[in-house]
Amino acid sequence: MEIKLEKQDWIFFLLCLLVGVLAEESFFRGQIGISYFVFIIVFYSVFFWRFRLFSLSNQRLGYLVLIIIWILAACYALYDMTLFYGMNILVIPGLVIFHLALSTSPKNLNGSQLSFFVCMIIRIADSIRYNAFFTKHLSTMFKGKHGNKHFAVGTKILIGILISVPFLFIILNLLIEADTQFERLISSIPHLLSFRVEYIFRVAIILIYTFGFFGYQQVLLKKDFQIMKPIQWRGVAIDGIITLTVLVLLDLVYILFVAVQFTYFFSGTLEAGYTYAEYARRGFFELLFVTLINLSVTTAVITLTKHTHGFLKNSIRSALTILVLSSGVLLVSAFMRMSMYEEAYGFTFTRVLVHSFMIFLFVIFAYTLVKIWLERLSLFHFYFIAALIYYAGMNVINMDEIVVDRNIARFEKTEKIDIYYLNELSSTGTLGLIKLYEKNPQIPGLKELLQQRKAESEYSHISSWQSYNLTRDRVHEKLGELDL
Repeated sequence: MEIKLEKQDWIFFLLCLLVGVLAEESFFRGQIGISYFVFIIVFYSVFFWRFRLFSLSNQRLGYLVLIIIWILAACYALYDMTLFYGMNILVIPGLVIFHLALSTSPKNLNGSQLSFFVCMIIRIADSIRYNAFFTKHLSTMFKGKHGNKHFAVGTKILIGILISVPFLFIILNLLIEADTQFERLISSIPHLLSFRVEYIFRVAIILIYTFGFFGYQQVLLKKDFQIMKPIQWRGVAIDGIITLTVLVLLDLVYILFVAVQFTYFFSGTLEAGYTYAEYARRGFFELLFVTLINLSVTTAVITLTKHTHGFLKNSIRSALTILVLSSGVLLVSAFMRMSMYEEAYGFTFTRVLVHSFMIFLFVIFAYTLVKIWLERLSLFHFYFIAALIYYAGMNVINMDEIVVDRNIARFEKTEKIDIYYLNELSSTGTLGLIKLYEKNPQIPGLKELLQQRKAESEYSHISSWQSYNLTRDRVHEKLGELDL
């Protein structure tokens, strides 16, 4: 790989170095808060400056991904949800890498194609190779300025240090045993070394980020990138008659199951020996798993049976329609089961998240039903966009707050609430406990929990700009005002 660096390349490298410094300050200085949003602003400012003369492609999908990236980064400053806090540390960089590749790829390369993701992986590999050659180029420049003599001297010094290490180890131990004052002097050195090691670690992180940003975007600037042809599934096909037979058998089973569901579950009656909560717990996950299997089967049939015609094609479409509609009924049944389970045992983050996921699956099935009869629609393109919007929506609506509000509403009806679970919901759960205490201070154990959280807040409250978070700041303020 031949590297030709111009003035703008060196300016861009210095900007990437500054972004690397900001990344280390943003992500390795305690709990992440508003620093993620600040970093995204600076990073994309540098990106758009570097590609100001570059014709960006796939702008419709690109701007959607960009908006989602900004929303997810802003959630670090707004909310305090443990699950998404951890997931977004991986999701946001993945979306950034995808967005940069999408915006700089040729216009005829669709972001929802498998070949695009293969090309993106190739670009990442090329960026690693570019950094290797760039580092070699820097060493050649340095070597040309200072000559081979300096390199030989530095090598000899390093060899001398390595030879001295075992002798120093033995001699230092003997001298420490011989003199107490010398032992105190030597024992203070690790504190100095730890100070040095911290800075070495920081520099290493900054350089990793710097070369990552620089190499990847330098590779994206290349316009002579070899485009892979879209992957065709010509070698993989399902026989139409076999497909129809399988679908008919599945449909018969689901029609029978749906008929049983309507006889007692949807009518509001249950067989003897079961409560609603027991019935819900017994069948929910089985129904959800079967629904996911149906979605996989439907997607595979739509993708791999494109060469059928006439009556056979319409029969497969009809069988798929029955399968999708039956899956919709299964989803409604699972949704009702989960609702009854929540009424019996309370609301948790996982249960509400599963509820939302079922709504997402219902949207997916609705689109798939339309796709069965309209072949020109793109199935995976919609799945990808719907998944992005769903994930961003789960971050924006603050799931913890929904759980807290639902549990408080349930408490007002039944006087049942798990305050210890709310205490585990990070800052939003604490706000719910404060709200409960202001209305019902006599709840057993509530006052003690809030006293514990107040003591922890006073001890661990972080005032650094990187960790600023609106919800955590509100909790600290509310706990300070609370008279316990």
